[in-house]
Amino acid sequence: MESKYERVQGLSAGAFRRLTGVKPDTFTAMLAALEEAEAKRKAGFKHQGGRNPKLCLADKLLLTLEYLREYRTQFHIGQSYGIGEYATNSIIKWVENTLMKSGLFSLPGKKALLKSDVEWTMVVVDATETAIERPKKNRSVSTRVKRKSTR
Repeated sequence: MESKYERVQGLSAGAFRRLTGVKPDTFTAMLAALEEAEAKRKAGFKHQGGRNPKLCLADKLLLTLEYLREYRTQFHIGQSYGIGEYATNSIIKWVENTLMKSGLFSLPGKKALLKSDVEWTMVVVDATETAIERPKKNRSVSTRVKRKSTR
């Protein structure tokens, strides 16, 4: 069975970036960092038993990038890769943690952003739809005046 990564490898650089959010060169560097971490992890084990993983490392990275790019639920992403929600969650956590530990793919911290000479001006608009609660019209809420007392 063909992996999803093998199918998207034929895309142009622009289309690949539209799909994953990263350039193909960055994807290759990320994949190399994951392969290095996986080799170190496997080197620590003498016994190589257990089931073969359902997804290759490239598909695990692609799954994580799709999750971060599209922000679909882990259930939906897992269904498109043929794995469960728990396995999807585990893969995303492992890939994120491994890439952060490599030190090659981390965002600058808050202090680094504050030290920069660039002055940021930004307007954030919250355009979410919310239901408005209207008061219910019933007899217990409204007070009625008897007509006899009105003059």
